[in-house]
Parts: sequence; structure tokens; C-alpha cells
Amino acid sequence: MAPPSFRHHRAAGSGSMELPRLPDSNGRYRDRCFWDSRYREVGAAPAEWFGGLSCFREQLEAELRPGDRILVLGCGNSALSSDLFQLGYTDVTSIDYSPVCIAGMRARYAQCQGLQWVVMDAQDLAFADGTFDVVLEKGTLDSMMVAETDPWNVSPETTALLDQVLKEVSRVLRPGGRFISITFAQPHFRKRHYAQPTYGWSLRHSTYGSDFHYFLYVMCKGQELSPADLALGRRLHELPCPARPPSVLQALDSEDYLSAIEL
Repeated sequence: MAPPSFRHHRAAGSGSMELPRLPDSNGRYRDRCFWDSRYREVGAAPAEWFGGLSCFREQLEAELRPGDRILVLGCGNSALSSDLFQLGYTDVTSIDYSPVCIAGMRARYAQCQGLQWVVMDAQDLAFADGTFDVVLEKGTLDSMMVAETDPWNVSPETTALLDQVLKEVSRVLRPGGRFISITFAQPHFRKRHYAQPTYGWSLRHSTYGSDFHYFLYVMCKGQELSPADLALGRRLHELPCPARPPSVLQALDSEDYLSAIEL
């Protein structure tokens, strides 16, 4: 049974598609083979984590400018890239490390000439420094952390994985560019990872949702972190705290993570 915070917020709109068989452990959600298999089964029909664009359009569009070059990390089969295109943001590159996913998305949105679909790993972005005005992710970093059972004490392996992705994001952002991260992770869990001086950006966040809040973090390259955020970032490198009971925001290893968070 999913934690209440997930179980009660799988809203209409995810459709009636049948999900693939569950993996042996939630750690498999980080495996490319799992996603290839999933996309072979469900195709490119839109499925959204944390709601579609209408749920957070106001907060997102406040950070976008006409003519922005936008990179979407881990696009999956979300309609977000297409929705942005329809709003007039026509220079959108979407990447995913699943070739099955990208093939399906290219076919589904072939009529949108400004949309680019590329097979690529977020840990190793094949773009020149300062290529993009905006880098956007929705649920991609969450999927990298799904095997973690204690959000207060993230494993060194996962911390290093996130660090590598965030370094790449910072590298491909131009000065003044924005990294926008949409997630269910509360600030006391996620800001420690984002508030690292090496990335060279500031950090703020807003929320959306009514019964259950999701978070939209904005990092602006070239601006400084606040003293409070710097202090929070240093805590990431402190010795682990004693083990705490699993958070209600953390899926048990035996349950369907995707069913729990898809909207």
C-alpha cells in the first residue's frame, strides 16, 4: 500500500493504461532496461508526474523568456515539451537515456519542427558550455533517488550521481540561465543538494497544488547563494545522522513507485 501522501494524489489524467510488471526493487527504476521495457509497453501517450503544465504554468512561465533555448532532462513520455512548444517556446531540446522513449516521442511529435529529441544521459551532456537559457526537469532527479530509504541520509553513491548531473546542468547553462526542478521533495531534503557553491547559482522555490504541495526550485546561474542556503549546503557533507523512520514521502521498496506519483 502506498503512503497516504502518494495514494491520495494520483489524480485523473494518467489514463487507464496498464503499467508494466513491477521490478524486483525500486532501485531498478534507475536502470535503462526497465525504462526501455516500460516505453515498449505504454508507448508515447502522455503520462505526467506531479501534474501537467496547467498545474504549474504560472510559476513556470514567470521564469521563461521569449526565445529561450530550453533543455528538458529525462523527458520520458510527458507532454511538457510539446505543451511549451504550443505556448510559443519553440526551441526545446528534450533528452532521455531510453532510445525506445526518444523514438516514440519523435514519431508522436514529428509535426513540431522546433522540438528536438535526443538520446542522452543527463550525467554526460553532449552540449557546449553555455548552450541553454533554461534547463528543466520534472521528476528525473526523483527517479534517481527512489532507492533511498532515508531522505535525511542519502547514500554517497546517489549524492555523487546527483552532483554529476547538477555539474553538467550548470555547465550547459549560460550566465543568467535558470535551472528549474519540479519535484515532490521538500526543501529540507532537496535544497542541500542544490545549494552547493560549485554550481555557481542562487536558489529559491515556490509550491503548487492544493491538498498536496509539490515544489518548483529555481536556480539562477551567476547569482550567489544566500548565507542560509550556503549553511544548508554544507550539511550535505556532514557525518550521517542516526537512522530515522522512513519518510511518508519515500516509497517502500516493494511498492509501485510510479503508480504512486503519476498524475
